[in-house]
Amino acid sequence: MMTTVTMNPTTTEAQTLVSRNPATGEMVGEVPITPVEAIPTIVRRARDATKAWRGMTIEQRIALIEPAGKKLVDRAEELGRLLTLEMGKPLAEAMGEVKGCGSTMSASLKSIAEALEPEPLEDDSTASKMYFDPLGVAAVITPWNFPLAMPHWMVLPALAAGNTVVMKPSEETPLIAQAYAEILNESLPPDVLQIIHGADGQGKALVEAEVDLIAFTGSRETGSKIMQAAGGGLKRLVLELGGKDPLIVMEGADIEKAAEFAARNSFRNAGQVCVSTERIYVDGRIADQFQEAFIRHTQGMKVGSGLEEDTKIGPMISARQRDHVLSQVKDAVNRGAKVVYGGEGHRDQFVMPTILTEVNHTMPIMRDETFGPVACVARYTNADEAVELANDTPFGLGAVVFGPDDQAEQVARQLDAGMVGINKSCGGAAGSPWVGAKQSGFGYHSGKAGHRQFTQTRIVSRPRG
Repeated sequence: MMTTVTMNPTTTEAQTLVSRNPATGEMVGEVPITPVEAIPTIVRRARDATKAWRGMTIEQRIALIEPAGKKLVDRAEELGRLLTLEMGKPLAEAMGEVKGCGSTMSASLKSIAEALEPEPLEDDSTASKMYFDPLGVAAVITPWNFPLAMPHWMVLPALAAGNTVVMKPSEETPLIAQAYAEILNESLPPDVLQIIHGADGQGKALVEAEVDLIAFTGSRETGSKIMQAAGGGLKRLVLELGGKDPLIVMEGADIEKAAEFAARNSFRNAGQVCVSTERIYVDGRIADQFQEAFIRHTQGMKVGSGLEEDTKIGPMISARQRDHVLSQVKDAVNRGAKVVYGGEGHRDQFVMPTILTEVNHTMPIMRDETFGPVACVARYTNADEAVELANDTPFGLGAVVFGPDDQAEQVARQLDAGMVGINKSCGGAAGSPWVGAKQSGFGYHSGKAGHRQFTQTRIVSRPRG
């Protein structure tokens, strides 16, 4: 999405952040930009608020957070429309994002409370108790592709654990994040949750401020810079970074189900999902059948404004992201890739779903994140080759294998990914963390282990009687 700032006619400093509809370029709304020099004071206010907030029991904190759940559900249509206008995804998906966060609020908070229950440990001579205490001030920096779910994912465990939070949403989607913060703040004490707006300068200032934890979801490149900046103060980090997810389709797989999954997971949200399927490796013996089915499932996907009925694929968030995607495709074609579906008809910030074949790993599109509605299909001759190709990338977020269960599991266990799905998406059962391998993450979210990432583990021991 194109984001611009308006200028005060008497100065050269930007005053407001203007959010524009990526489908039309029209202004959706604006928010004041937070001056970089104000950020240390904002963090100091958050620090001052920690004593009272952490002094509550987790049950008392949850009682103040939980009312936001019903408000999100009640306002799902309104907020879903705002999300679509600002980010571009189909309205049904946007409303689902809002309603999903709201309807699961109570269950999520219960899960967090259970994860943070003190844990007794004993041996013959010592009785210990492991506590999960607040860290202090959490900086939460969130992306634009799931602009309500991602803040929710990080703010909720941080607050419930007893941390105060300073949140910086993406400059591409400030309005829906502002609405989310305002809903929570209707029942939270002052300065427990604060929101700042801006771009790289504000993010850098927040990372360098006196915070105790930085939770970030975004690109590998930005995550690396955050890690370097946090190193001097040894600040705690939870980084969920990019992906280049492979799908391996084995002989004996249900080809129709594999193709339907490939089309849905490659192109939903215009491919702007960290676990989008970007690379597909198919056993050469079934490759023609798979390719025909994949194209057939893709053909029914309408591209258009997220407000239009039956739209399946909305616009790219910004002209810059569109150009990145199209330049990767052009480079691949110049190196010998073949477009078997799509590849033309792109307009404004709409990129048509595109399927490439005859790709290889000399092409950047097979190793570097695309984050757009493009899928690359390559053939392999044996499982060892498929594993080697799937692992040939710096990323390791998710992966999927379609095939006979036992054979698919053998392949899945060899993949360099934090989450692997067999004949399904990579998401795990309730209580599973969302975790990446290699350069796709540092720390992780969700589940007992993920919730504890937002705390200081503390062991208190005494002699056994």
